[in-house]
Amino acid sequence: MALAGTKAGTSLTPSADEVLPGQKPPTKFSSLWQTLRPFGWQGLLLVAVLGVLYAPVVKLLVYQWYNDADYSHGFLVPILSAYLIWARRDKLRQVVKRPSAWGMIVVLGSLGLLFLGSLGAELSLARVSLLGTICGLIIYFSGWPVLRAMTFPMAFLLFAIPIPVVVYNEIVFPLQFLASRFATRVLEMLNLFPIMREGNVLVLPHMSLEVVEACSGIRSLMSLLALAAGYGYVVERSLVVRWLLVFAMVPLAIVSNGTRVMITAIMANYIGPKAAEGFMHEFSGWVIFVVATILFLALHSFITMVRKKLGWYDKGSGPAVAAQVGQ
Repeated sequence: MALAGTKAGTSLTPSADEVLPGQKPPTKFSSLWQTLRPFGWQGLLLVAVLGVLYAPVVKLLVYQWYNDADYSHGFLVPILSAYLIWARRDKLRQVVKRPSAWGMIVVLGSLGLLFLGSLGAELSLARVSLLGTICGLIIYFSGWPVLRAMTFPMAFLLFAIPIPVVVYNEIVFPLQFLASRFATRVLEMLNLFPIMREGNVLVLPHMSLEVVEACSGIRSLMSLLALAAGYGYVVERSLVVRWLLVFAMVPLAIVSNGTRVMITAIMANYIGPKAAEGFMHEFSGWVIFVVATILFLALHSFITMVRKKLGWYDKGSGPAVAAQVGQ
């Protein structure tokens, strides 16, 4: 039954988003309070205490992002992760919230990692425990289904955490060796000038060029892997193609860095030692990064073209996040 002038099924009760005459529209602060109010003062106090505990960890992490060029991409990772969560906001609202006490166990376990990391001055444990604490809070306040819906954005935060020094040292030397070997092989094929290689040192006619840790390619590798993972999640729905893009970025980054070493050797031989350091050296790194990104995008376009030719591509394989935002 409906009043005259109204359609059947129309409700006379104003919705939560409607503003009655004489009523002030909700401000950003009141909207934020409406979001946080279900957690209660206990929840807000818990988050505040954990924030104080992890403040030194976050401070050192940001310091390393700013001072270590290998992890300068760390500033962008939380921003992109937050965007991915925001893009799925409609889907997350539909997830049934089932707060679980297991979340507090995850938080306590993460605090144990923080304690162990503080005792042993192991920053990696403390930083990983921060991510574990965030996941535990999500489980405690919202439940496992919400955490599962946020799996990739939360896992993506791992790219902001520098890898442990032990693992770093095991990766850097093979990358130095691969870059120097690739550059030597290509220069021998081009036969521009005599060249020899001793380990990770390129012996040129008038000088020697050492491929040091800064030229190992670890910086571009970490940045490009984060780019591949984020790009694949945003624009590609096929899980197989996502993983393929991430794995393909490894040899692409290695070849790109080897090309950079080769170009540096050519410039050093014909221009002089100054070409191997300073502005030209840094600029060549940015150019190679851009070229690697273009090649990566070209690879994805090629994969998409092949899938269309073989009939393996469907409309559901389009941009993932864009579709979620539009829903």
